[in-house]
Amino acid sequence: MPAIIFPGIGPARFADAARFMVVHPVARRLVAEADRALGYSLVDRYRAADADGGYPEPARIAFLVNCLALAEWAVAEHGLAPAACAGASFGGTAAAVHAGVVPFAEAVAMTAEWGRRVDAYFAREHRDIVTQSFARVPSGRLAEIRAELDERGEWNEVACHVDDDFHMLSVRESVLEDLQKRLRAAGGLPLYVMRPPMHSAMFGALRDEIEAEVVAGVPFADPRIPVVSDHDGSLLRTAAEVRTLLLDGVTRTVRWPSVVAALRGLGVERVHVTGQDGLWGRVDAMTRAFEVVAVKPDTAMRPRRRSAIA
Repeated sequence: MPAIIFPGIGPARFADAARFMVVHPVARRLVAEADRALGYSLVDRYRAADADGGYPEPARIAFLVNCLALAEWAVAEHGLAPAACAGASFGGTAAAVHAGVVPFAEAVAMTAEWGRRVDAYFAREHRDIVTQSFARVPSGRLAEIRAELDERGEWNEVACHVDDDFHMLSVRESVLEDLQKRLRAAGGLPLYVMRPPMHSAMFGALRDEIEAEVVAGVPFADPRIPVVSDHDGSLLRTAAEVRTLLLDGVTRTVRWPSVVAALRGLGVERVHVTGQDGLWGRVDAMTRAFEVVAVKPDTAMRPRRRSAIA
């Protein structure tokens, strides 16, 4: 039994993503719809923003478009009947669209305005908080490191529990260097530092703002297939539950092993990870539990083999 997984946003080469967006028929259709919702050319804005790095508005929306185009293609190409879908962090919006909860055009407009609110909020609030990602630190060892921070009176909060030995921890930037040293001493591998930070109960005011001023007018419908919460693995079957899931992405920790457990409980054996992904479909928790099929732009662009003519 298959499921569809939408990864959290990650780096993607503009040339690869843009080629898919302008050549693949499903992606072209979604890009045209996105252009109408945004009032500008997504590909042109994406090209202009590419040199800046990070995830500016066009990059976020391009990621959403490509994830959804790849999911639509995979379902049609392989005749999939997914038992459920799930999205990691930013991928939750794509999951909501794919499950029929939020119309695509509204999701594009919501993503754009949501991102603007996030950028403005962190330009004025919590400017000293960052999120450090790291591997090779088991949960037990991380608990020891966090206890040491607590003893020093240093605020810290897990933003993402990706796998037993892969986490993202939010801290004050003033302790970042010490944290990285402590992680290395524990045998860990500090990876990238994220600004702005994400997924913390401290950001309740941002959640409230987005709920009142961004999501309030967005229509939500009950999902066609269950959406698995990336916060606790619960199966969401109503519009209100998925709406809460998206909003809670501001304030609640992502717990990816809970998604794995939920999918296994549904009898899922194969997951199609639709989108550029260097993390969520590749961690041990996923590869041990499922056959993982990576569905990327080059997958959908690969020419079909033609049957030999007798």
